[in-house]
Formats: sequence, C-alpha cells, structure tokens
Amino acid sequence: MSFLDKIGFTRLKEGLNRTKDDLFGKINRLVNAKKKIDEEFLNELEEIFLSSDIGYDTVGTLIENIKEKAKEDRYESDEELNTLIKNEVRKIFAVSTSSFSSFGFELTKKPYVIMVVGVNGVGKTTSIGKLAYNFRKAGKSVLIGSADTFRAAANEQLEIWAKRAGVDVIQNPGTGDPASVAFDTVKAAVSRNTDVVIIDTAGRLHNKSHLMEELKKIQRVMRKVIDDTPDEIFIVIDATTGQNGLNQVQEFSKALGKVTGIILTKLDGTAKGGIVVKINNEMKIPVRFIGVGEQIDDLQVFDSENFVNAIFGEK
Repeated sequence: MSFLDKIGFTRLKEGLNRTKDDLFGKINRLVNAKKKIDEEFLNELEEIFLSSDIGYDTVGTLIENIKEKAKEDRYESDEELNTLIKNEVRKIFAVSTSSFSSFGFELTKKPYVIMVVGVNGVGKTTSIGKLAYNFRKAGKSVLIGSADTFRAAANEQLEIWAKRAGVDVIQNPGTGDPASVAFDTVKAAVSRNTDVVIIDTAGRLHNKSHLMEELKKIQRVMRKVIDDTPDEIFIVIDATTGQNGLNQVQEFSKALGKVTGIILTKLDGTAKGGIVVKINNEMKIPVRFIGVGEQIDDLQVFDSENFVNAIFGEK
C-alpha cells in the first residue's frame, strides 16, 4: 500500500469508527466469551448483524454460510473465528462490485455524462462538489450542470462547491426548466471537449410523480445532444436513514430504469455502516462512492476489501 493509499485508508477507518466500535467490538466480545460456534453463538451473532443495519435477508445468508463453514472446519481460537466471520462478510461483496477502481478511470467516451439524483438533505450537492474535485485532481476536465432549478439556494450552493473543486458550472437562474440547463451543459461540454459532465437534479418537487417525470425529461433532452446519455445515473443516499434510503433507491430505479451506482453519504455519522453490506447484497446496485467526512477529499471510491478491513479493525 502506497503512502497516499495509507492516508486514504486511515481516513476510511476514522470515518467508519462508530461502525467498527459497534459491530467489530460486539463480535469480538462475543467470540471471546463463547469461543465456539453453537446455536446460542449464532443467535447472538445474528442480533449483532441486525443491529448494524445489515438487513434480514443478508444476515440470514451470513448466518447460514457461517453455520455451514463451521461444520466443515474446527475453529479453536478467537483469531480463527474472527477471520471466518470477516471472510463471510467479504464474500457478500462478490455479488456486485464497482467498475470505478479510481477517479482516474479510463474514459470510454467524451464527455462522460453523470446524472446525480436523490432527495433533498442527503448530501447531493456536496457529493457533486467532491466528485468534481476528485475527477479534476485525477487529471480530468469537469463541467457541472446546475439543473436543480426548484430550490432557491441550489445554484449558490453548487457554485460554492464548484469553486472549491476548481471547475466550471453552467447555470441559468432565469429558467425554471431543469432540462434546458442539462441540455446547455452537455452541449457546452461537447464544444469544450470536456472529459466529465456532472448534472445536478432536483430532490423534491410538489409530488413524487412530478419529480420522476422531470428526471425523465432531463434524460430525453440530453439525448438530443448525445444519444444514450447519461452514461451513469448515481443516486445519493444518507447512510443514517436506513431502510428509508433503500426505498429511495427502489423508487428512482423504477422511474429511471438504469441507476448504475450509489453514493452513500454520512457513514461517519452512524454506527449502522452495515447498510453497505445490505445494499450490495439486496439491491444489486453497486455502492460506487462513500462519504466518510465533511472535507472535499472525504468522498472515496468504494473498495469492498478496504471497507471490510476498516470495520474489522485491520491496520
């Protein structure tokens, strides 16, 4: 692991500290107390997983796998038991992994258009600023489209984050039509030969169906500039909202048809970071990025290996 990778992993561990202390701490105490896998051990382990918001279906899979593994092998030390549990959690992530190994991923086309959706209050605007910063830091030119025309402070907030990220933003405060802003942004990106376009969208209109129709319109209008746009639709959800966040993923997926990834924010504010495991196993939509702090470089590309190591107290 390089020096920069170590810094990133240290930040990840710090951001997941509450989850690590809660989940790994409880598992460690259980292992130390029981030292063998029996029904009582499995019942208590199940309760620990559920308390970390891992979810019933995923917990059922984990417990069954651990039970089967215990039949095959004898586990005679605390370390062996902890390793077994950690390995079974790690296997869950084999179902769905991110294609983004870094912010410096190789572009398949230019501009590469990312549409960002999510309800108000989940950290959508700050996540867009952090995405833009990290893409620019990786050597890519970035243009942001301020298509949340329904929230009064959205333009100003996005402009502040764009300045922090050192990228341009396309705004049209005089229009109430978000699709036209998205159209102008993609068109400008084509003329400027921009690498990455990030389109902000509204998080709440007067009703849910209106919001979803507006998002579909944005998609249709952008396709007048480039066919098959956007290349990615990322949904931002707040890790502290639990099941409500998963419901949001389902609603947006139903309306837009191809949500390609999740940006999970505020993991540093919850002990229920197990929701990452639940999302990965049950939603079949990869977690692409995770927010582990307030700073502009605290949005990280999700790495399942690092995530599991961080919550299990690895160095």
